[in-house]
Amino acid sequence: MVKGNLSVTPEFLLLGLSEVPEHQPFLFCLFLTMYLVAIVGNLLIVLAISATSTLHTPMYFLIASPSCVDVCFTSVTVPKMLLNMHAQSQSISYGRCLAQMYFLILFLELDNVLLALMAYDRFLAICHPLHYTTTMSPKFCIMSVSVALIVTNVYPLVHTLLMSTLSFCASVRIHHIFCELYALLKLSCSDTHTSELVVYTMGSLLFVCPFLFLSLSYVRIFSAIQRLRSSQGKLKAFSTCSSHLAVVSLFYGTLFGLYLRPSSSYTAEDSAATVLYALVAPMLNPFIYSLRNKDMKGALRHLLSWRKGWSW
Repeated sequence: MVKGNLSVTPEFLLLGLSEVPEHQPFLFCLFLTMYLVAIVGNLLIVLAISATSTLHTPMYFLIASPSCVDVCFTSVTVPKMLLNMHAQSQSISYGRCLAQMYFLILFLELDNVLLALMAYDRFLAICHPLHYTTTMSPKFCIMSVSVALIVTNVYPLVHTLLMSTLSFCASVRIHHIFCELYALLKLSCSDTHTSELVVYTMGSLLFVCPFLFLSLSYVRIFSAIQRLRSSQGKLKAFSTCSSHLAVVSLFYGTLFGLYLRPSSSYTAEDSAATVLYALVAPMLNPFIYSLRNKDMKGALRHLLSWRKGWSW
């Protein structure tokens, strides 16, 4: 039996952002607050869109979909982190660690594809408004999200199968708040070249390609906006994209810095940056979508006033 094999060390230690016991109560309260805000905010977005018939359009369907994904994404990581803080335990079993990694990659990829679909929606609305209704039909939206959900399962499945073949050295201490792919690859004492090759080949197809599609859509959008003669028309057209652009900047700004480089360059300090896309982004997205959208603000006010007046 090889020392360091997973039959010897059947669990990992998630060290989180700090190993100092005095920091844990503060971090627990901070992450719990952020988690509750993210969950409640995204669920309110979904409920407001579902309860308001005027928002049953492709644009709002695509806004509700990432909100559902954000709820799932944060629920994969944060409850386990909070449980470990509360129990003063850092352990996570091997099986749960792989499962967490699988769903993390799945929901990140799904968010990536949905952002590209939202950019395509804005492209059609601004550049080809006459074809918008026929192209962005309810059937097309549902089919697109369904296909995205199926396709994005391939990438994490391949990585999980490859990870299950690796052996891990004596140190199974993950300087991270969850079981992140690069952090696990760095811990392995096996040859990880195949896994890293898969990261760059499949990652280019399922991560970079939607980003390039999104970028091309916005190049066309900005070109069309520049051709408008009215400054008021330009401002109105740009305002329909501003919230989406803010979410895109927050999402890609953190991910590109972390994942477009070899796993050997991954450091413990990078674990703090992952909090941005694991908690901060899902927490801020509902505010970004609602504060920049009058229809959404009206739907949220209606939903909250209905809930306030509801009684047994």
